Amino acid sequence: MSRVQLALRVPDLEGSVEFYSKLFGVEATKRRPGYANFAIEQPPLKLVLLEGESNQPTVMDHLGIEVFTEEEVNDAAGRLTESGLVTLAEDNTTCCYALQDKVWVHGPGNEPWEVYVVKGDADNLTKAADSPCCGGESTAGDDTEHPPAAASCC
Repeated sequence: MSRVQLALRVPDLEGSVEFYSKLFGVEATKRRPGYANFAIEQPPLKLVLLEGESNQPTVMDHLGIEVFTEEEVNDAAGRLTESGLVTLAEDNTTCCYALQDKVWVHGPGNEPWEVYVVKGDADNLTKAADSPCCGGESTAGDDTEHPPAAASCC
């Protein structure tokens, strides 16, 4: 079974962790500097919180579908490509303190979606210091037709 992922860029990470812990009745699954995630069973949701600017409102960073095998990512990539959507695959990428395989696609409003599998834990937020993954600006408002490499993640 997969679960939907919602990644939010929040102005107050600690306050947001406290709020979502109360809302869903669970503690954060992973905490790192500027980052927290919740693996919620009911409803099936992966909630990712990314530290944003303290004077800005919470915004959507990206959306995703967490699957549990590399085969599911490959199947999704094939299905999306065959349906005519522009995809970007990333294999063995470090993102949000995890080693992942993923495929990106943008929705009709240019909202970034990823289908991904977590293959293991990682010590770094991203694979490169200059990578925008989980540390850059939201791509939800970009006007490009193609998903950027490592635009967002988790």
